[in-house]
Amino acid sequence: MNQDGKSLVETLVALAVTGLLTVMAAPSFQTLTSRTHVQAVTDEIASELRLARQLALAKRDRVRLVFDLEQGTISAELVNSKQTHHVYRYADKQIVLEPPSAGREILFHPSGRSATATTIQLRGREGAVRKLTVSLTGRVAVS
Repeated sequence: MNQDGKSLVETLVALAVTGLLTVMAAPSFQTLTSRTHVQAVTDEIASELRLARQLALAKRDRVRLVFDLEQGTISAELVNSKQTHHVYRYADKQIVLEPPSAGREILFHPSGRSATATTIQLRGREGAVRKLTVSLTGRVAVS
């Protein structure tokens, strides 16, 4: 009688090779996940900055973004009407946001221009770093 099945030794060797490859790939996967997470949060914050600029243009009001690094929030406030438009929360996203280079407030004028040029740096838990730059013209760039 001729059987084509696999022996126990062949199966164990295949499992050992699979386990070894999995152990070797895990650190790379964690680094990739961290970089992707930092990129996603950076894109969200860039969207918040662009929204504030568009809000200033649309409402013809100055819009101030206030960074509360302790609470992990970014608040968008209409200056003349003294009204908070919305609050973005990043505290639960496991990201460290460095203080913006021009201070904890970014002001957009009704023309869409920024009061000061600013750079914001974000760090992930695995060391991934991304930068956001707001120019005087109000342009938001991610690098």
